[in-house]
Amino acid sequence: MDPYRLPVPIHTVMITSPGVSIYYPQVIWPSNPMVQDRINHAIYQKVYRMFDSINQQGYFQPGKTELTGNYEVKNNQRGIVSLTLSNFAYTYPMAHPVDNLTSLTTDLRTGKIYKLKDLFKPGSPYVERISENIRVQIKRRDIPVFEEFKSIRPDQDYYIADKCLVIFFQRYEIAPRPAGYPMFPISIYDLQDMIKEDGPLGIMIGD
Repeated sequence: MDPYRLPVPIHTVMITSPGVSIYYPQVIWPSNPMVQDRINHAIYQKVYRMFDSINQQGYFQPGKTELTGNYEVKNNQRGIVSLTLSNFAYTYPMAHPVDNLTSLTTDLRTGKIYKLKDLFKPGSPYVERISENIRVQIKRRDIPVFEEFKSIRPDQDYYIADKCLVIFFQRYEIAPRPAGYPMFPISIYDLQDMIKEDGPLGIMIGD
């Protein structure tokens, strides 16, 4: 059996201290220890950068701040792992907690970490096509936004969930706080003509 057809085991690592509970994933891939280490190092770096961002902004006070970190595995099949990492910090008497959401998508064959542009053929108008899809969704779903939505960034946050590409925005990036992290699922079949056949979306779209 092709080992890439099966989900890869994922281990939860815990970092705990008074007021701090951070949980993040590490893949278990003994078939290729170099790829395993590359992916796990990339995950750890993202977790560290999220914590460091809160610390650098002065929101973390040891012993006073409640800090949590979690993750969700969005895709774990066909050798493609896509996940989100989140953190949350609150220190009394802040009006609102500080939170962040990031993501990581990788291929177990190579350990490559994919940016959004890496999913599509060079020169393809993926920014324009995705932006237009999001504009339609904003109107159809009546999402409150600060101003008329124009375009995603070329490196916009995303994750993959089976046959779906999910574009998301940070809190306050395009909408007020009650909107949370605005997320926009797009069928990869709607983008099929631009997709790299050997990239994560090309692998997921295959029979």
